Amino acid sequence: MSDGQLPDRGAVPVDHVSLRRHNLAVVLGNLRESGPRSRARIATDTGLNKATVSSLVSELSDLGLVRDGEVERGGGVGRPGQTVEVDGRVCGLGVEANVDYIAVLVLDLRGEEVLYRRTPVDVPGLGAQRTLDELARAIRSAVAELRDGGRDVAGVTVALPGMVETTPGVLRHAPNIGWQQVQVADELTARLAAADGDDGTARVACPIRVDNDANLSALAEYVMGSSAGVADLVHLTGETGVGGGVIADGQLLRGTQGFGGEIGHMPIGNPSQPCGCGRFGCWETAVGLAALLREVADPDDTTITDPSVDLDIRLAEIRRRAELGDGRTLRGLEAIGTALGLGAAILVDLLNPRVIALGGYFAVLGDFFLHAMETELDKRVVLPGRGGCRIVLSSLGFRAACRGGAHVALEAVLTDPASVATPTAVVAEVPGGMA
Repeated sequence: MSDGQLPDRGAVPVDHVSLRRHNLAVVLGNLRESGPRSRARIATDTGLNKATVSSLVSELSDLGLVRDGEVERGGGVGRPGQTVEVDGRVCGLGVEANVDYIAVLVLDLRGEEVLYRRTPVDVPGLGAQRTLDELARAIRSAVAELRDGGRDVAGVTVALPGMVETTPGVLRHAPNIGWQQVQVADELTARLAAADGDDGTARVACPIRVDNDANLSALAEYVMGSSAGVADLVHLTGETGVGGGVIADGQLLRGTQGFGGEIGHMPIGNPSQPCGCGRFGCWETAVGLAALLREVADPDDTTITDPSVDLDIRLAEIRRRAELGDGRTLRGLEAIGTALGLGAAILVDLLNPRVIALGGYFAVLGDFFLHAMETELDKRVVLPGRGGCRIVLSSLGFRAACRGGAHVALEAVLTDPASVATPTAVVAEVPGGMA
């Protein structure tokens, strides 16, 4: 399937093997989307006959993807039916490296979060190779923990804040972390395929995918966020850099070379303010995390500005000050909201989305600057009534990119359940579509 496309599970294959695999996906998708049900109910829902459904369920059970659930008790005549439900043993792993942290998140096939860890790391200071060492170590540790619990990993997706060429898994340019031309998929392949890690964990062999953090955040928002199912949305990341993942008519927009969404570099900031990209006056210099810290605190206010302090703690302190009515904090947040409204107005006029979802720190503090942002939007958007666009605070926060990555890893299983039957090599792949 092409990048960012919904998998076409309704297309009917022509040969028997493909038809079988297609039908496995149909049954698994029915259970994941509709919940536990009897084989008879699955047959009714999918249009497959009961004997075929029983055979498919048996194969999915052998693959570790479904299991028997509770007995379905109804008021009808005859024996109660045994329900079938999605098994949570198979998981997808999303991992993110950003300016000041790395994070790992695991979703099981039911869409439930199994594990999440975020570790403060000076990624620009470490450099690409040492950061990849840390990523490999975090992946190995998570996989070892999952295996101890009887779970397995179907795939890994790496989220990065820069221009990613997904097919070879190469990060072309990421100014905020100082990486250029890094063969991320191949580098992680070599590390994870080693016989043993330096922490004693076993080798990891599963597909490795790489994508831009904003794209994965938008996928997560579309699939499982507060705007789930909204076919036209923009997700703003709200971190050191500001990226924009765009979903249009249910499809992720990537652009000609896959580098779309670098909206943080629109030249609408203070022209005297330097950006990590080497230019001046980019939008993220007015609304990124550095801009927030600059607006609400002096450099010597280490409670807020010390990068070694976990970001959650620093944001909680900003929130505490805002709730107490601190003038400096409130004025700073209003300035962020106004600058956000300026850039968002351009996006609304250009893309006409139904929703702009604010992620990252925008979601944590957004209730303090939404009024200023919406006031600026209403002043600047040409479309009547903002073209039907509303602003929402994403429920995914800083986990959005990892969640999108874990979802992409699982989508390959949902599209082709039989693929888990054969051990897969660690390879770079194009991220899959959305469930």
